[in-house]
Amino acid sequence: MGDRLKGKVAIVTGAGSVGPGWGNGKATAVLFAREGAKVFAVDMNLTAAQETKSIIDKEGGLCAVHQTNVTNAAEVREMVEKCIRTFDRVDILHNNVGIVEVGGPVEITEENWDKMMAVNIKSMFLTCKYCLPYMEKQGAGSIVNISSIGSIRYIGYPSVSYCATKGAVNQLTQNVAIQYAAKGIRANSVLPGLMNTPMIQAPLKKTYAEGDIEKMIEIRNQQCPTKKMGDAWDVAYASLFLASDEARYITGIQLVVDGGITCKFS
Repeated sequence: MGDRLKGKVAIVTGAGSVGPGWGNGKATAVLFAREGAKVFAVDMNLTAAQETKSIIDKEGGLCAVHQTNVTNAAEVREMVEKCIRTFDRVDILHNNVGIVEVGGPVEITEENWDKMMAVNIKSMFLTCKYCLPYMEKQGAGSIVNISSIGSIRYIGYPSVSYCATKGAVNQLTQNVAIQYAAKGIRANSVLPGLMNTPMIQAPLKKTYAEGDIEKMIEIRNQQCPTKKMGDAWDVAYASLFLASDEARYITGIQLVVDGGITCKFS
């Protein structure tokens, strides 16, 4: 156990994993707890959040769970209020909820476009909306939003709704960063590259390898300069740094975590 977040309370949305293994939110919640934070683990799938809590509990950390649809304002408000009732404050907001869809404007439906906007960007607007007043009263806070290199580069296949929402995440984050900089609140985004997490398997397997998961992983590995994708822990450690007081003079940045792949894209 470390102490980089000792005494802090962290809300982690998307704290469960969508499948076996380690997703970004699950790894971040566990890492935050290992570094001394009290973790308020949020997921729409309560069982997945409880699995994360069980890991934290076994390691001697402190975690509470809450089921929330982060696209619903009333549920998000209740989530934040429950965190305050449970732990008295909120020092860190880690926004990790996100979904992926392959396709351009012709291929995707209007319904799916709206869903992507709600899940990937409206959720962050809502969590910020209800967390920021508490952080402002405290005179301190750190927001870490998970974006993507898809917000700044074409990622090898059409994903217009996903990339549009991630571009919006960057600008939401920078706007919050500047508006609240003088109030002791920081906001930064993490831009993962090609990552090997449970979330990629269902939406991307047909795009890469006609359903062959192992072949898809190898193709994606070879696209990376490192010849290996990153994983959830790479995202978690970047998030830990930005959430911690080590990054006290860093706000509004887009921290790329991609093994150098964006250096290759033209």
